[in-house]
Amino acid sequence: MEFFTTEGGRFLPSALSISRWSDNQLNGVAVCGLLAMEAEKHCPAQGFVPARFTVDLFRPVINAPISVHSGVIRAGNRIKVADSWLVQEGEMRARATVTFLATTEDAPGEVWRPAEELPIPAPRPEFADAVAAPPLLKCGDGEWLSDYATARNAERKVSWHHLPPLVAGLPFTPFQRAAATGDITNLVTNWGSAGVGYINADMTLTLARLPIGPELGLMALDQVSAEGVAVSTATLFDRAGRLGTCVISSVANARRQVHVGRLSQSLATEA
Repeated sequence: MEFFTTEGGRFLPSALSISRWSDNQLNGVAVCGLLAMEAEKHCPAQGFVPARFTVDLFRPVINAPISVHSGVIRAGNRIKVADSWLVQEGEMRARATVTFLATTEDAPGEVWRPAEELPIPAPRPEFADAVAAPPLLKCGDGEWLSDYATARNAERKVSWHHLPPLVAGLPFTPFQRAAATGDITNLVTNWGSAGVGYINADMTLTLARLPIGPELGLMALDQVSAEGVAVSTATLFDRAGRLGTCVISSVANARRQVHVGRLSQSLATEA
């Protein structure tokens, strides 16, 4: 199953797109992926990387037909900026900005980089030819888990994803896959001993390179919260190493706390 099908030039959400916060609201994975797909239309043919992708989730995206639009803000020799936005019922409900940067040789000299080893799970041959695979979760120094009911704790979390296709009949490009996975930062960084009590209002993805292969990991780096506002950061990586980071700002949503049992079902379904 895909996140969306198309009809009459609009995108129709599938069950995979439905949020666990509300039955009539779409999840950020689907929304970010769709905005990335529209923005990617403006990527130069070659020699550029989508180095920054920022999504503003300022209105609920509901379970209804969606129109997406885009435009170029600036086109230069080394930088190109494009906006995309999503419209439902005559109003803009989410928007994104992507900055494409020209690739070249790395600058000379050495710089500091973290030496921490990435926790990459062993290959799963049973899913080698599949279009998607169930997600995995790792808490602290523990083993990789497929049963998320055991993850109700305050340990550092790492997730591993092989998402289903975004739109029926269309390729799921590396950039779209990275953008969709980036929204899962909320679950990796804000999932604690009482479930997930924050809902993200935005997501910024930074990429030094595009992903290789369909599998992507997210590792929590930091979480700071005060008076119901949280800022969280995660590392995005694939089997070849680090790609970049994902940063979100979120607001407390304790009255609609997503508990582990429901969240585990959500992750297993959406991935």
